Amino acid sequence: MDTNIEVEAPSAPRGVHDMTQGKPRAHVVRVMLFILAGMAIQTLYGLIDIYWVGRLGKEAVAAVAVSSNLMFVSLAATQMLSVGCVALVSQAAGRKEHGEVQRLFNQVQSLATWAGAVFLVLGLALHRTYAERLSGDAMTAELAKSFLLAFIPALALQFTMVGLGSALRGIGDMKPGLVAQTASVLLNMVLAPFLVFGWVSGRPLGVFGAGLATLLATAAAVVGLAVYLLRGKTFLRLRLADWQPDLPTWRRLVAIGLPSGAEFLLLAVTMGVIYVVTRPFGSEAQAGFGIGLRLMQAGFMPAVAISFSAAAVVGQNYGSRAYARVRETALESVKLVLGFMLFFTLVCQVFPAQLVALFSPAPDVIAAGVDYLQVTSWGYFASGIVFVCAGVFQGLGNTWPSLAASGTRAAAFVLPVLVLSARPGFRMHTIWLVSVATTLGQLGLQQILLRRELALKAPVSP
Repeated sequence: MDTNIEVEAPSAPRGVHDMTQGKPRAHVVRVMLFILAGMAIQTLYGLIDIYWVGRLGKEAVAAVAVSSNLMFVSLAATQMLSVGCVALVSQAAGRKEHGEVQRLFNQVQSLATWAGAVFLVLGLALHRTYAERLSGDAMTAELAKSFLLAFIPALALQFTMVGLGSALRGIGDMKPGLVAQTASVLLNMVLAPFLVFGWVSGRPLGVFGAGLATLLATAAAVVGLAVYLLRGKTFLRLRLADWQPDLPTWRRLVAIGLPSGAEFLLLAVTMGVIYVVTRPFGSEAQAGFGIGLRLMQAGFMPAVAISFSAAAVVGQNYGSRAYARVRETALESVKLVLGFMLFFTLVCQVFPAQLVALFSPAPDVIAAGVDYLQVTSWGYFASGIVFVCAGVFQGLGNTWPSLAASGTRAAAFVLPVLVLSARPGFRMHTIWLVSVATTLGQLGLQQILLRRELALKAPVSP
């Protein structure tokens, strides 16, 4: 029987967008644009912090950069929730099982609430040790401790934010998340200078003010999404009676999302190793790397947006057994990401100094940031494809192959860098060369694993 015949779908409940009909590329682009807008707004959080904090000196910039690496730990956990939620919700939506979608939505909120609480307690308990171990000097460490006191609660709130937004993404309803994020970043932009420099109040809070602005803005976004759901703008409903932990469902969510979460955890470990081996180069080098990393994150927004978009579209079509559409979605997503990444590579090769100088005028900081961007940008096209294919694995409901490729890359990066850093004449430039080489290796391994997964789960019809 041909499993790729498209039939007219029944009318869907409010908020559900059926992505099993029409051109897959159009669905990828539509969802991508919403996600990209939201991510651009979210990335502004980090850039705003760096911009205002940059006026406080290089130690303040280094403190925020070191502290922000903890965001990857938060992303590891929230990604686990997000990937599991999008995979199960989108597949249930593809099968038109809307009652199951509702149940999964509430189970995700329950799991997100518990996970956020655990992250908050552990983060506050360990923030001093974290800041002291990764900072390049005592002043940077003290500033990092101050920033983390407000930043850790903001990261804890992200669990709730992700739990709400992922279910909406699974059914293709992108607008509420975008509106909430837009409002929150505007609030952050307004609050940051008042809290950092003490405008009007006359009581400058420094780096703690930057973290507090992020906390207040994130809280506003969570409240906005909750109000949207309570007003009945979508068929999804928050029902506390359905929050009773269903351990089999939690296990399914974690089984799908754990490998993707582990990938972000590996990234956090990798970034931590970089901060450790760059400590001897001083706060200028760490600040330059921190700025370069934020710029790279901004440039990678299209790749991540396409990855998230591909996961939702693949998930719905895999749930409806439209295997040809699954493969078409993967191919079109790769084409899209290549265009974005090649453009970003060109920008980093031609204008790196101008980009870094927007956030710090210090020559040493600019030099470190330029070296990072110019070298690592040669692997951006490979990283973009890796992101997109990870989204395809998520939509298929099996993220372990993606973790295998990421784990191999992390080991191939960390071990040589640690060995080389102990040798005389070691330079930060060497770190970035190893990074590019291992990214290319990750791409090759991932493509082998993806071809195997598609052959198993989305076979081509005769």
